[in-house]
Amino acid sequence: MTILLLAFPWIAVLVFLVLFTRIPSELPPADALDPERALRVSVVIPARNEAVNIENCLSSIAASTYPDFEIIIVDDRSGDETVALSRSVPAGNPSRIVVIDGEELPEGWLGKPWACWQGAQVSDGEFLLFTDADTMHGPQMLSRAVAGLYQDEADLMTVLGRQLMGSFWERLVQPQIFLLMLFRFPDFERAVRNPHWRDAIANGQYILFPRSAYDEIGGHVAVQAEVVEGMALAMLVKREGKQLRIRSAVDDLHTRMYRSLAGIIEGWSKNIVVGGWLSVPPSLRGAVAPVAIAAGVSLWIAPPVVLLAGLVGWVAGRTPAAVVRCGVRRECRDLDVLHSRHAWTATVRIPLSPRGVGGRVHLPTLLEARSKRRMEGKALYRVCALGDALMREHRAGRRAQHP
Repeated sequence: MTILLLAFPWIAVLVFLVLFTRIPSELPPADALDPERALRVSVVIPARNEAVNIENCLSSIAASTYPDFEIIIVDDRSGDETVALSRSVPAGNPSRIVVIDGEELPEGWLGKPWACWQGAQVSDGEFLLFTDADTMHGPQMLSRAVAGLYQDEADLMTVLGRQLMGSFWERLVQPQIFLLMLFRFPDFERAVRNPHWRDAIANGQYILFPRSAYDEIGGHVAVQAEVVEGMALAMLVKREGKQLRIRSAVDDLHTRMYRSLAGIIEGWSKNIVVGGWLSVPPSLRGAVAPVAIAAGVSLWIAPPVVLLAGLVGWVAGRTPAAVVRCGVRRECRDLDVLHSRHAWTATVRIPLSPRGVGGRVHLPTLLEARSKRRMEGKALYRVCALGDALMREHRAGRRAQHP
């Protein structure tokens, strides 16, 4: 029973993943794209302090087999070698690679929307692809995305790729974050097809627009102050009655989002809080927030706590030690009857029972003597016996004061 109790949160997660989650369908193959419909694509990459990633990103996009595209890098006031490295990448297949020194941030704008808007303004493609500098693209990725957009008749096509994790903290934290997303959106495609605009999601790492749809919703001007501008754009598309679609391309789109614990905290804190806040109606936020926090914490904290309690009880059940009484409260006298053969389960059951022992919720006895005679004369037994005597004296004094 204890083992099942310990494993229940993870069993529940596994059942949820198997029965309720649906991964978006894959993009069509590159050869599904009619060459005559392969219109010019402007790839806009906002970059801020991306010296670690920018070369790999640009090189991968430049190797695309798509017939007509340009790459526009907008430097968002970087303090590293992002600009120099961007200009050093060989041209490859695009018609041009343009590196823009971003202008100062206007009042009311945030950095990424402003960088994306500047890139869109100097572009000349019939399609606009906004992608992050920490992404890597397969040669057929762009062709597949455009083919998927045509196939789904989408006004915004967003794509999920493979998330790369290298460090200990990435492997520890990132899967938990993605699991939280699945709790909110167990079926991505069903969510985006739902006409309700709050059921919108977009991967800001890869957002493809027909230029006409981008202009009609106001572009990044309409989301200039949004921290999670990708989700805001997706919501705006649905509010305007346009078609939002989501697909997968795990073989052709790879991303390594963060490389350190500090980066993970900084990046996800804004994405989760703001993104989650946007997806909940204002009237329900006060009720949903504490429930979501409690559920998230209990899911990952409860199992190790239960395991620890069970291990303590198991040790107690195998140790011929005297009872360590929690006798400060009068009701703790009911705990003296816990026998060692029940210690493994009792230490788990009692804290989790609705009323505990004696009608109160309190800590159970941790150690139980199998035989007081085996402990007589030993220091621990004498200490416990002294504690019992002091407690009896204390209770007698209280009864005398309050007959």
